[in-house]
Amino acid sequence: MGFLELDGKKIVVFGLANKKSVACAIGRVLVEAGAEVIHVVRTEERARTAVKLFPGSSVFTCDVEDEQNIIRVREDIGAQVGGPIDGLVHSIAFANYSEGLKPFHETVKKDFLQAVDVSCFSLMAISNHFKDLLASNGSVVTISISTTRMAAENYGYMAPVKAALESSLCFLAKSFSAFSQVRFNAVCPGLLKTSASAGIPGYVDSYLFAEKVILRKKALQTQEAANTAAFLLSPRSSGITGQCLVVDAGMGLNYFDAEVVRGTVG
Repeated sequence: MGFLELDGKKIVVFGLANKKSVACAIGRVLVEAGAEVIHVVRTEERARTAVKLFPGSSVFTCDVEDEQNIIRVREDIGAQVGGPIDGLVHSIAFANYSEGLKPFHETVKKDFLQAVDVSCFSLMAISNHFKDLLASNGSVVTISISTTRMAAENYGYMAPVKAALESSLCFLAKSFSAFSQVRFNAVCPGLLKTSASAGIPGYVDSYLFAEKVILRKKALQTQEAANTAAFLLSPRSSGITGQCLVVDAGMGLNYFDAEVVRGTVG
C-alpha cells in the first residue's frame, strides 16, 4: 500500500471538463495512487471526454443547477458502487458575465446568484445528498483560490463567491460531526493554466505576473494542486478539517519582489 493509503478507495470527482481541468489532474493522481475514481460531469459531451481520458472509470452526468440531478446521480452511483464511498471532490465553478465584465458595484444580481448556486451551494447540496453514501471517516475536498481578499478586477465577483465556499467548509464540518467523522477542506491554488482560466479577460498577463512573483520564478502546475487534493482525500490528512490549504509556491509572500518592483517603477 502506498503512502497515501488510497489503494481501493472509492472517490467521486465532480467537475471534469477536459484534460486541462483541475478535476482531471486530481483524477489522474488518484488513479496512480490506486483509487477507484468515479467521474461526474455536466454534459454528455464532457462524459465522452471523461471516458477517453479515464477508460477504466465510471462516468455519470449531472447539472448541479437542478438539485434533482444531484439526487439522481447519487442514487445511480449508490446502485453501482453498492457500498460506501471514501471521498468527494467538488471542482465546480461557473460565472456568467451576461452583460460583459463590469465594475464590481455593477454586478448583475442574477449572474451573481447563479455563480453562488453553481460554485458554492452545489457543495452543500452534494454533501447533503451523498451523506448516507459517504464512509463515516470520508473526506470532501473543494477547489478555491489562493486568496479571496485580493480585489483583482478581472476576476469579478467570483472571489466573494469563493469566500462563501470557504466559509461553508466550517459549517459543513461542524454539522457533519453530529453523526460522522467526515472532513471538509479546500485546496486554494494560485494561478493555473486551465481552459476555464483562459476565458478570463487579462488572465494571461496575471499568470505571467504571478510567475515573476513566485519564489522559484516558475508557474504553479495543476498537478501540484492535485497532489494536495489527493493528500486531503487520504487517511494521512486525518487531523485536518475545515481548512483552506494555499498552494501558491510562495506567491502570496512575495508581492514586493525587488525585481518586480524595479520593473514597475523603472
